[in-house]
Amino acid sequence: MDVVDVDSTNQDHAGHVGPHGYSARKDEHVKRLRRIEGQVRGLQRMVESDTYCIDILTQVSASTKALQAFALSLLEEHLKHCVADAAAQGGPEADEKVAEATAAIARLLRS
Repeated sequence: MDVVDVDSTNQDHAGHVGPHGYSARKDEHVKRLRRIEGQVRGLQRMVESDTYCIDILTQVSASTKALQAFALSLLEEHLKHCVADAAAQGGPEADEKVAEATAAIARLLRS
């Protein structure tokens, strides 16, 4: 999986600045990501302690599902906030947001 470098501003790809769709639940998302981080660190400990492969694979599956659930939640918020707002405004920005969301969905399906 490719890692994308994202700047720390509140700016989207089109250059608009403002709250993102996930902003209202930011604390909840951070908490969820910390749990996922703990799961991944647990995988490292399992390998270091020579845990049985199938047990590690079970935990890999759980971590993967947790990340997928997070991604779907974030995607839903993006569609409800960013894409819906752009669609209401119409014009090329709406088309851009739909294309951007479509590409994100395609990346999620490939992962």
